[in-house]
Amino acid sequence: MRQIKIPLLDHIGEQIRDLRKHYNSGEGISQEALAHQLKVAANTVSRWETGTYRPGLEDLEKLARFFGVSIISFFPQDIAEPENDDLLALLRTARQLHPEDLEELRKYAEFRKARRIYKGRSRPQPGRKGAKHK
Repeated sequence: MRQIKIPLLDHIGEQIRDLRKHYNSGEGISQEALAHQLKVAANTVSRWETGTYRPGLEDLEKLARFFGVSIISFFPQDIAEPENDDLLALLRTARQLHPEDLEELRKYAEFRKARRIYKGRSRPQPGRKGAKHK
């Protein structure tokens, strides 16, 4: 089966919508309630889900913490990382860390990866999709 690639913002929007709808054992959470929890405007969550607005990395970090998922879960899984000596050295060192420090290192690494993936992506302009400005 061939996987259809979708634009990054659409993928992120789908992930946010799926997490929101399946929140609390499938009970879900409204866009307004989620916006309140994240301290953003009520229509912002809707605009993230439709790809009208691009959530910043800080927004994705808040979403990841709220839903208890990795920030990387918002990005397509086909973005692979090659192994190298630096990575192997980091893994050897990480094995010696206290579990709390290891968790913090994991979150930091995921945030950095998300920032690299996200860097350079253009943000849609405010306003309606396809609307012409005078």
